Amino acid sequence: MAIEIRSPSEDEFLTALRTGTAAFAAELEEGEFERHQAVMPVDRFLVAYDDGRPVATAAAYPFELTVPGGTIRAGGVTWIAVMPSHRRRGILTQFMQHQLNALHHAGEPVAILWTSEAAIYGRFGYGISAPALSMNAERGRFQLRDDPGATGTMRLIDADEAAKVLPPLYDRVRRDVPGMLGRTEAWWRAFRLADPKEWRGGAGPKFFALYERDGEPEGYTTYRVKDEWEQGMPRCQVRVLEVVGVSQIATRELWRFLFGIDLVSRVNANLVDPGSPLALIVSDPRSLGLRWLDGLWLRLVDVEAALRGRSYGADETVVLEVHDTLCPWNEGRYRVGASVERSDDEPDLELDVGDLASVYLGAFDFHALARAERVREVRPGSLERASALFRTTRPPFCPEVF
Repeated sequence: MAIEIRSPSEDEFLTALRTGTAAFAAELEEGEFERHQAVMPVDRFLVAYDDGRPVATAAAYPFELTVPGGTIRAGGVTWIAVMPSHRRRGILTQFMQHQLNALHHAGEPVAILWTSEAAIYGRFGYGISAPALSMNAERGRFQLRDDPGATGTMRLIDADEAAKVLPPLYDRVRRDVPGMLGRTEAWWRAFRLADPKEWRGGAGPKFFALYERDGEPEGYTTYRVKDEWEQGMPRCQVRVLEVVGVSQIATRELWRFLFGIDLVSRVNANLVDPGSPLALIVSDPRSLGLRWLDGLWLRLVDVEAALRGRSYGADETVVLEVHDTLCPWNEGRYRVGASVERSDDEPDLELDVGDLASVYLGAFDFHALARAERVREVRPGSLERASALFRTTRPPFCPEVF
């Protein structure tokens, strides 16, 4: 029997979530259904049914994504999961086409996702768009270069106060960082403020620490501490969940605080902003144990709308010829400069839609694509003009895994 792909009814939603969780060899924990129900519209959740039985899932959160010079709507692709009994039957390809068509119809210019397996999504037109860093640092070797001394104050706050003071600080920062996502009140409560025990991974509760200077909030961090002792000696770990500073001073003092927690031997973070000054403000950057991650992937669902949604950094014009076999409405040439429009002019550069996604937020430039043989320069000098046009003042970063 043919696979049927559709959104579940309200009564089918719980079973759908359980199917997606089981496909990842896990189970839906207590309270998880209500958490996802609060932030995921049922009509944006897809299920593949085989003879009426759910066998695979896919979904897309309704996000607002910061891009250079503004924000655009984005589909946050998630819950991509196929039961082991139904792998290698083309269900993922059906999901991808169905989802891209739906996002295009809804007027969402881009889709974004975090990959469970990085080799999968390139063939569907996604490109690395906002790499990140991870950190496994030696706490005892932490020292600030030319340390001016601590300034301002840190204090721990509870979740209720965090709900009031953290969102405005986050929003001040995310306006200027391509790749960051808007967070609704429901998202804050479901994911950023919540602290179910199954999320702790053997560590303690989630702590919220607020940085204030001259009586005004300027940043915050959330973290956990993993309690470990070895032959009577403390070997505890700080697990950093998020660091948000609205000023360079705030960012410095937040890291000073995290590396100053007692009884700790290591400070770990799954996601560190590649635009953070951290590596340049410490005496021993090697001791931070920084590692590159591919981070957020992006897919241009509507190339013209996406290109119009961002700003450009130079008084240049280039004509891009874009290839897109999965979304044929994107195929064609685009004049990009003071305005963006379809064009019949001869192209300056020729590339695939997934490679254009890698330069869209500013993570890479066209010279990098050329070195990787991912763009063809038709007119000499076009790589430089296009790189100047798409250049950003800081690298993108997405601190939100979804």
